Amino acid sequence: MIKAKYFFAITGLILMTNVASGQEEKKEEEKKETPKTGQVLDRIVAKVNNSIVLESDVQKTYMEAISNSQQGFEAPTRCDIFESLLINKLMVAKAEIDSVIVSDAEVMIQADQRFSMVLQQLGGDENTLVEVYGKTSEQLKAEITDALKEQMIVQRMQGKITEGLGVSPAEVRRFFNSIHKDSLPFFSAEVTVGQIVRKPEVNEANKNEVAAFLKGLKEQIGKGTSDFATLAKQHSQDPGSAVQGGELGFFRRGELAPEYEATALGLKQGEISDPVETMFGFHMIQLLERRGNTFNTRHILIKPEPSEEDILKAERYLDSLRTVIMDGKIEFAKAAKEYSEDRNTSDNGGFFSDPGSGSNKLTLRTLEDPVLYFTIDSMKVGSITKPMRFEDPREGTKIRILYYQNRYPAHRANMNDDYEKLKAATMRKKEDDILSTWFMTAKEDVYIDIDPAYDKCNVLQDK
Repeated sequence: MIKAKYFFAITGLILMTNVASGQEEKKEEEKKETPKTGQVLDRIVAKVNNSIVLESDVQKTYMEAISNSQQGFEAPTRCDIFESLLINKLMVAKAEIDSVIVSDAEVMIQADQRFSMVLQQLGGDENTLVEVYGKTSEQLKAEITDALKEQMIVQRMQGKITEGLGVSPAEVRRFFNSIHKDSLPFFSAEVTVGQIVRKPEVNEANKNEVAAFLKGLKEQIGKGTSDFATLAKQHSQDPGSAVQGGELGFFRRGELAPEYEATALGLKQGEISDPVETMFGFHMIQLLERRGNTFNTRHILIKPEPSEEDILKAERYLDSLRTVIMDGKIEFAKAAKEYSEDRNTSDNGGFFSDPGSGSNKLTLRTLEDPVLYFTIDSMKVGSITKPMRFEDPREGTKIRILYYQNRYPAHRANMNDDYEKLKAATMRKKEDDILSTWFMTAKEDVYIDIDPAYDKCNVLQDK
């Protein structure tokens, strides 16, 4: 069998690498002199039916995988990366043979969302996008669409191949016992940290002011003194869509805020709504098009700012809740589930979790926010902070209290402390075994040609 142990971990990196690589390509192009005649800048290292793998694909994905390799586990080799990219192409080829379909509409919805995220990270400035990536918005969106379609096909094939798969505690223990004692991964010190978050309630006067402003913009459009797209570019506080004249792209039902969706779907094509409030602020919405169960809108978003008194009110609320928790009248996890307004952590009792394993134990470096990192690093185990202000990139000023539940010293992996990590590793091993078996059968149904430089990887040989 092939050694496909990194496939599931690497598959998710490929789209990210393809998008990010635009920046690297631009830098390299700036450095290069005119190549000598016949000089090869890139080459095809594998073909699977009509799809190809380039040497640059291997290099970029390898570098990305190394930088994102899971702490405590062996990093992938170039052969592992090459094998994973080859399996990707094989899955795309087999999907066509097996009639596993991803519709253009599905890809378009996801591509629009991904592109908006990229643009939002650049402050919504299309000129900055061209400067950073060396591509126009249309070129970058096309690249995202192509890479995303392949990723979605691969994910759908993965789901078909591993459907219904699970692992039992006995399987986790067998996996753990199969690892030689000297080969057990070494984990750095870890912590368990939770938060309860509140968003300040904006006073009615500030809300009414924003609603009146949006109504004024609607009147301008109605009188013909301005148009929606121009006003969105000038005033909308949604950087991802403002540069596009407020256009969000196609979404399915249930993917946008309920209030936004209900208003949008109640409009006729081209009609503009009155201001509607969601958790993100106030929107003025125009329905552009409906296609089956999807719809495309544009909006102007204005976020009413909380006053200092609004913020102090939220701080007093959390301070009172903190006292109740410290007095033992309610457990932190229960309070987080009932009162926290952070959707990413509230369902988990307020606790941050490791995205790789789902475990509540995580290294401090997993916490990407440097303020959060240094706050936890200065706390005592078991303590809860006083309410602290922080800035949410999408929703502005928020307040939170942090609970430093526990600290785990650096150690060799063991069943008691690392069950969730070992369970995730067992699942990956089981998936990889199934994928290896599938690969050896599926490769007979397609044409595969591998560059001699990668013969040493032995990816087509039974093992």
